[in-house]
Amino acid sequence: MGMRQPVLTRWLSSEARHHQSLPSRQKLPQLAGTSIEGTAKGGYIVSDNSSGNKPDVILIGTGSELEIAVKAADELRKEGKAVRVVSFVCWELFNEQPADYKESVLPESVTARVSIEAASTFGRQKIVGDKGKAIGIDGFGASAPAGTIYKEFGIKAEVVVAAAKEVS
Repeated sequence: MGMRQPVLTRWLSSEARHHQSLPSRQKLPQLAGTSIEGTAKGGYIVSDNSSGNKPDVILIGTGSELEIAVKAADELRKEGKAVRVVSFVCWELFNEQPADYKESVLPESVTARVSIEAASTFGRQKIVGDKGKAIGIDGFGASAPAGTIYKEFGIKAEVVVAAAKEVS
């Protein structure tokens, strides 16, 4: 997704709020399906090959991890899975959306969910639920280039694919 849209949107939607924007040092692509309008809602669908709001699994990424979710979705789709990829950038903004919008992005009936967040899995259970899986780094102090950290801590498409198969 690159960080242009989340940074710009948080600036545009900051109105009397305090938001923290953390641009990445990584080279990140501008992913198809990302949007400033969606980011302003806190969470939105980037891609979805399901019908009737019933994907087999929902992959939820934030910032630079969204690219990993997209790669994992591509692999799962090759195996015939209906996969939704959601960019989830701000709990606060997402929670302010109407119930029908939130249901259209994260339908309660779909419990097969995987969240990818390199920082921490803390709080991710709220969006993945009891049957979902949160992938991230729950320790402190690791420092290295992103590719090295992601490899060491299993933040990569293959791990997301395996987790999606486990929960669906």
